[in-house]
Amino acid sequence: MTTTEQNDRLTPAELSAYFLFEALDAEKLDWLSEHGRVHHYPADSTVYGAEEPATCFFMLLEGTMILSRRVADHDVEISRTSQPGAYSGATRAWLTPTSAEAAAQKYAGSVRTQTACSFFQIPADDFGAALQRWFPMAMHLLEGLFMGLRSSDAVIGQRERLTSLGRLTAGLTHELNNPAAAAVRATATLRERVAAMRAKLGHLASGKVDPDTLVKLSKLQEEAIERSAKAAKHAHLSPMQASDREDEISDWLDDHHLTAGWQLAPVLVASGLDVDWLDEIRASIPGEHLEAGLRWITYALESEQLMTEIEDSTDRIAGLIGAAKQYSQLDRAEHQQIDVHAGLDSTLIMLGAKVVQGITVVKDYDRTLPEIPAYPAELNQVWTNLIDNALAAMQGSGTLTLRTSRDGDVVLIEIGDTGPGVSRELTSKIFEPFFTTKPVGEGTGLGLDISWRIVVNRHAGDLRVQSVPGDTRFQVRLPLTGSGRD
Repeated sequence: MTTTEQNDRLTPAELSAYFLFEALDAEKLDWLSEHGRVHHYPADSTVYGAEEPATCFFMLLEGTMILSRRVADHDVEISRTSQPGAYSGATRAWLTPTSAEAAAQKYAGSVRTQTACSFFQIPADDFGAALQRWFPMAMHLLEGLFMGLRSSDAVIGQRERLTSLGRLTAGLTHELNNPAAAAVRATATLRERVAAMRAKLGHLASGKVDPDTLVKLSKLQEEAIERSAKAAKHAHLSPMQASDREDEISDWLDDHHLTAGWQLAPVLVASGLDVDWLDEIRASIPGEHLEAGLRWITYALESEQLMTEIEDSTDRIAGLIGAAKQYSQLDRAEHQQIDVHAGLDSTLIMLGAKVVQGITVVKDYDRTLPEIPAYPAELNQVWTNLIDNALAAMQGSGTLTLRTSRDGDVVLIEIGDTGPGVSRELTSKIFEPFFTTKPVGEGTGLGLDISWRIVVNRHAGDLRVQSVPGDTRFQVRLPLTGSGRD
């Protein structure tokens, strides 16, 4: 803090000329005149800095001052004024001394002088005690209002987070249900096929089939499994082609007097087998053992297919759990170097149930972007709000676009939709608390407000919207370095 003269006083009459003190009686004006001092600051000097202990209340007498807020590693100008009577500094000195707020009071921002300035200054402790003595009822009301607003803000913010979590939980449950149900169904069918395969194996091993035939069957079974594995990787029959091949195989099985051959045909087709392969089997197995041998081989093929289905289902479940862990960041540091694409992808997976058939998702990622320092769990909440709003705006039909790029010294993340858009009139209000365009009961009006706070206050970034009918884009800009505040 740089000052020159600091022993001047203002008379009670001079103080009463300022709007802040004009209604005070003579006794209070005398007290202010006795306890306050006029301090003079040269141009381009710091009056006080952000996060310093809030020791003084300041009222501008003359000159031009600049109020700033510290965001990450740079100051953001909040206002610039030359209005006599403008006040700043320890504006919450009236909080009771026992309050935790009073004990930890610091300047919320900083003040610099653009020109030479004069301030009327009062020590915060003296000023706060005087206000409590002069206006006890008003101080109680103000303190209650202040604490109530802080408390309600925290509760409402928590409610919004819980609402968001509820939506995600419902979506994740839906996504987990499909692979889990598929795994359960495949396991039950596999148990039946293994039991049937044991029965056929018992028949083949009963002594009625010669050892050479058993060896051939085992070899044919292994060859069929190998062909099935290759077919799974390379063969892609259309539904019509698959249906035609099933008919051919069913006809072949009927011609060779196999009962319920239509049950075997889909498994054989899925394994990449055809009538030529069946002819090879017919040439290798005596006619009386053809059905038992074919069913034994088919049961083995179906078992392989079912195990692949179970593996795919469990891999899907593991992937969803991995996405949930990445989204929640429960096992990771709060602040870390992150790839923004990982958060976008995990959020998209978490909201997968809302990406209905009529929605097309386009990812236009710049994979050359470097990792940035950020709070990933909080950014995932931003992605959730923006993607969820985009999906809701399109009402089941349209294109959701996730785009990343570098814009100078920031990373630009765009989340766009082809919905009806937001009017210019509403665009100016869209980040205000409790403002929502959703029907009653469907939105709290806090999602975008919380997103703005996370991006701007927490990450020193920028959040804005550009919208015309058919092209709405929420743009998030995050610094490449020095992001965030503790």
